Amino acid sequence: MPCTEAYREHIMYTFNGYCKTVIRFAAINAWRDRSRRRQKEISPEYLTEEKFYPLGTTDEYFEAPYEEYPITICGQTVILTNGELAAALLSLPEKNREIIFLYFFGHYTQREIGEMYGRCRSTTGYQIRRTLQLLHKEMVLSHGESESFTL
Repeated sequence: MPCTEAYREHIMYTFNGYCKTVIRFAAINAWRDRSRRRQKEISPEYLTEEKFYPLGTTDEYFEAPYEEYPITICGQTVILTNGELAAALLSLPEKNREIIFLYFFGHYTQREIGEMYGRCRSTTGYQIRRTLQLLHKEMVLSHGESESFTL
């Protein structure tokens, strides 16, 4: 069906009217949203006139520096910031400390650690898990909690 010039003009005017209506109502909604937000907002000047409220704060986390607990394992010194973890690591046998150090701090794989100690990968994995259980047990006991939770 061929479109006549009058029909095209009608479509154009209808579309223009629709666009103007949509834009007008979008502007009205934006104005209403902005006025609702202004009613709920409180200016910072009002807060400072009533009472002094600091507009910023510094956490204690940043104020006091960490205590450092140096531990020497495998001839290298590791500085820990958790005293309980440092004490628990020092209570472990030397071999277990070395395995944990190599795995977590040295980023060695279980296979590489096993080759260093003449063991297979699965035995090394078991030793790592067992050492972590011992660390957990030691840290729970240092808190005075019961031993009911296990890894």
